[in-house]
Amino acid sequence: MMRIVGIDLAGSPKRTTGFCLLDKKLNSITKVLHTDEEIISETLKANPKVISIDAPLCLPNGRKSLRQRGPPHLRECDKELLRMKIKFFPITLGPMRKLTGRGIKMKNFFELRGYKVIESFPGAAQDILKIPRKQAGLEKLRRSLIKLGFNGDVKKKDITHDELDAITSALVGKFFIEKNYLAIGDPKEGLMILPKP
Repeated sequence: MMRIVGIDLAGSPKRTTGFCLLDKKLNSITKVLHTDEEIISETLKANPKVISIDAPLCLPNGRKSLRQRGPPHLRECDKELLRMKIKFFPITLGPMRKLTGRGIKMKNFFELRGYKVIESFPGAAQDILKIPRKQAGLEKLRRSLIKLGFNGDVKKKDITHDELDAITSALVGKFFIEKNYLAIGDPKEGLMILPKP
């Protein structure tokens, strides 16, 4: 059975991380998690074919660390998002530094254990799929995902925006498995996976 994990990662364990376990029939099981241990435990328990993480998972070429001041600030995938006119936060911007550090740590942990990990960006995926981002209203996003064929926890009325973005992240993982995706960026640096327009 095809199992995909989508993670809408928070920069800090104090904030909520959305988690989604998705199968090929778009049945979604979602949770809100906090600590690295919770995220790792749920993901390993799911034993997914792919782990799709909504967080930057690499640094720009030429940047040695997140502590480094000054350029480069943008990765090749970020520059491609600019060309596509898709809004995003650069990885060196305030809270994004913590998120990037945590994302890279998660990626390394899972890859060392043989899992395929991809970087996703639900906001960009939602723009490409022409469904509203969470900023337009959670109910609009939830209903749009249901129209795309999602079942299970997406139907919970009290679902959080983190869980909805985790569902979208998992959907990107499904596109990746089905080889129906766009990979943007420099492979030597790190690619971002998006749905095909």
